[in-house]
Amino acid sequence: MKALRIKLSCANDVKNFEQIVQKYPFDIYLRSDSYLVDAKSVLGLFSLNLSRPLDVEIHSNDCDTLIEELEPFTV
Repeated sequence: MKALRIKLSCANDVKNFEQIVQKYPFDIYLRSDSYLVDAKSVLGLFSLNLSRPLDVEIHSNDCDTLIEELEPFTV
């Protein structure tokens, strides 16, 4: 598993983030405080507090391409 911290500042960021993670076959989760949601779920994404940074949990060790694509969102 790999992890990184991101910030989704607006609805367009959420849409772009979701489109990126949909391309990958492994599990990807977002954590905010005690909440954990599937990063591929738009409803799950919007249920989180987007005013704070989020932790991305990537359940794969072969995810360098994904991490590169998420670079614009990292904090």
